[in-house]
Amino acid sequence: MSLLQQAQTKLTSLCDAARLERDSTVTVRVLTPDEAIGAKADPNFVIKKGKERVIEACWNESRGQAFTDRPCDWQGSLDELLAMDLHQVDRRAVFTAGLNAVLCGLNQAEGTIHCKDEEPARCGEEFTRRLYARFGVKRFGMIGLQPAILDAMVEGFGAVRMRVVDLNEDNINKKICDVMVWDGEKDLEKLIEFCDVGVATGSTVVNGSINDLIEKFQEASKPLVFFGNTIAGVASLMNLDRICPFAH
Repeated sequence: MSLLQQAQTKLTSLCDAARLERDSTVTVRVLTPDEAIGAKADPNFVIKKGKERVIEACWNESRGQAFTDRPCDWQGSLDELLAMDLHQVDRRAVFTAGLNAVLCGLNQAEGTIHCKDEEPARCGEEFTRRLYARFGVKRFGMIGLQPAILDAMVEGFGAVRMRVVDLNEDNINKKICDVMVWDGEKDLEKLIEFCDVGVATGSTVVNGSINDLIEKFQEASKPLVFFGNTIAGVASLMNLDRICPFAH
């Protein structure tokens, strides 16, 4: 059973314990870049470029979001959400956003909404500060390129202590912030061998790579920290380490 399927089972148990109305409505819609990250945010952020989008779920006035390259609108009952087949990327994105909204409403997850405007630019510096407070100066491996965070980590720890893998072909084999971006499918084990600490985008829970990622870091006995609001609910349910300084 995948990590997201385990989270689905745990969410079902929480809903049963709270005696939630299974016919209550969950609505998911695709946000515009300005809605997702704010009109004032740096246009270089990937969300602003529109190649990947944020979807937002609403349930009983609570909201939750997920980042995905397969965005779609959806509406259904809580019961349908809990029974959703999670084998396709678009369904995993819808479920993750919905899970975040429901857990937010149950006060079981925090930071389910993406930071906006000036906050994303400040995120990298604060993220790096928190990493330093916990781990000191180490070698870090980033799984899923986040340029603002990478830039701050390079500034704080030095490019020689950073490695990055990504699945986006537009980024692979390019030097970004003085760090060459490796292929996320071919070079993950090489990155794990290099680093002392892994930092991974929470969207791995949507693209389906999270199980393999966690397993490989566990086998290497190395810590793995997730970032981003997408994984807020799953991190809460499954006790995953997460840093997301300005999520709402």
